[in-house]
Amino acid sequence: MKLLLGQTLSFHRDPFEGAPEDAARWEPQGAVAVDEGRIIAVGPAETLRARYGDALVEDHGRGLILPGFVDAHVHYPQTGIIASWGKRLIDWLNSYTFPEEARFGDADYARGAASRYFDLVLSHGTTTTVSYCTIHPESVDAYFSEAAARNMRVYGGKTCMDRNAPDNLRDTAQTAYDQSKALLERWHGVGRAEYVVTPRFAPTSTSDQLAALGALWAEHPECLMQTHLSEQVEEIDWVMGMFPEARDYLDIYDRLGLLGEGALMGHAIHLSGRERDRLREVGASLIHCPTSNTFIGSGLFDMAGLKAEGQRIGLATDTGGGSSFSMLRTMAAAYEVGQLRGRPLHPSELLWLATAGSAEAIRAGDRIGRLAEGFEADLVVLDLASTPGISQRSERAEDIWEAVFPTIMMGDDRAVAATYVAGEKMSRIEVSPGK
Repeated sequence: MKLLLGQTLSFHRDPFEGAPEDAARWEPQGAVAVDEGRIIAVGPAETLRARYGDALVEDHGRGLILPGFVDAHVHYPQTGIIASWGKRLIDWLNSYTFPEEARFGDADYARGAASRYFDLVLSHGTTTTVSYCTIHPESVDAYFSEAAARNMRVYGGKTCMDRNAPDNLRDTAQTAYDQSKALLERWHGVGRAEYVVTPRFAPTSTSDQLAALGALWAEHPECLMQTHLSEQVEEIDWVMGMFPEARDYLDIYDRLGLLGEGALMGHAIHLSGRERDRLREVGASLIHCPTSNTFIGSGLFDMAGLKAEGQRIGLATDTGGGSSFSMLRTMAAAYEVGQLRGRPLHPSELLWLATAGSAEAIRAGDRIGRLAEGFEADLVVLDLASTPGISQRSERAEDIWEAVFPTIMMGDDRAVAATYVAGEKMSRIEVSPGK
């Protein structure tokens, strides 16, 4: 057993549903008791010290202890091409994504990329990721194997495409089904791994392939399904030209068995009223990827409007269309997008989205994303004075939200004092540049 000391911030409700500043309890001298990978108590340090007198104490001083960040939409195979210049979505895929993904049939290359990716995200305080792999089973095996070596709770699946992609990145409706099923049976529920049925998006799959993956999801409703929806306006025009029978982009997925609770719809920027109503009706999750949306010029996600109408929303980096591995930078971008939409997000709303909100979006809100008894002890400790610029601003703070906001807006991996996975502190690893 161990006792982690520091400031603690524990959410007891969604801050979008009421006064955001009152959605969490702050303990300036708090503690988190951890045993066998789970949180067994959260409260004042004095109280927990008295209760667990024999526990190993790890004192983080003024560090802020939070749930580990949950990144609800990533492409780990794009780690090597992050921050590539000058493209919008379709050109990005053809110029950068597809040539890089073609390399992941090499198991050694895939393992190296997965190892580097997890070392990077752990250094930024992210403890759970939801990733698209490539069409290659080797890429899925590498992802889950490297996560298992770190005991991380992760989600992922084989990305399926049978058109509008290079020949060496296409499968078929049948191989997409067969290989996805085999990988699901190999990995889902093994340790902390969760399989996700993964059609890339409608324009790279025929109706037959989408239907095959819809059938697989129907056979395994315990799994999540992830895809992309309405990221850019030219994408929507392209899609509707391929599916003229559909009422709108969402209707394509709906007709082919790929819409329901547990569906993770990446981006979801340019939605019609009918699509918004249908997404809410079925309980699908929308995943906001703000650094990606600005970096490749997609548009501004309507966080305030979508939350007000009851949508389930998670937050994500969208590595590597997103320009950072950091959920702090992602929160900062979400704030900036909110400003441009006329409704800036409160610090509590940003932290909620990066933790409990994303956990709920991926149907894991009963296990991760909160500092609460019984939850898995995936944690991050933030240094709220990690740089001179942040320090001088946070010193002026009059409450915890004013203290943490400079770190959200200006923080990077230097702000991450410690990351814990299942209660174990992860060593800070120097990430190799790769070859």
